[in-house]
Amino acid sequence: MTAADVAIETIHHEMTAFARRARASAGRLHPELSLVSYTLLGHLEESGGCRATDLAAHYALDKSTVSRQVAALEAAGLIERRADPQDQRVQALHLTAAGTEILAQVTASRRVAFRERLAGWPEEDLRRFAGYLLRYNAAVPGPQAPGNRGTAPDPGI
Repeated sequence: MTAADVAIETIHHEMTAFARRARASAGRLHPELSLVSYTLLGHLEESGGCRATDLAAHYALDKSTVSRQVAALEAAGLIERRADPQDQRVQALHLTAAGTEILAQVTASRRVAFRERLAGWPEEDLRRFAGYLLRYNAAVPGPQAPGNRGTAPDPGI
């Protein structure tokens, strides 16, 4: 095994551990907001609202997967459907005031957790790490690697 092979195996192991921690911590940060829900709410906030089919395409998920998530978020009062101003036949998903508030709370909690975990890192290491993550994620055509269709958004893989 080459040094590059060992490094790739280490990266694989550590990123898998990161993804598991992210899933586990989502419930602790807000019991009713799963990692998938948090991700979808974040996308709706960033995009200013979109159709469920847009969410499915963006995250390479089956429409049925997104439909279940959307139904749960609607039932919780975190998102709502509104007619698209450009096409009244289309229903766009938007955050409600409660959705915006919960997303802000969870985002703030996540930032605190990251700051605590990275507190001892020198600024140069933080900049380098951020640059490596940007470079890694830019190498994939979307937020998720191809072939993961039908699975939940998975941070860092």
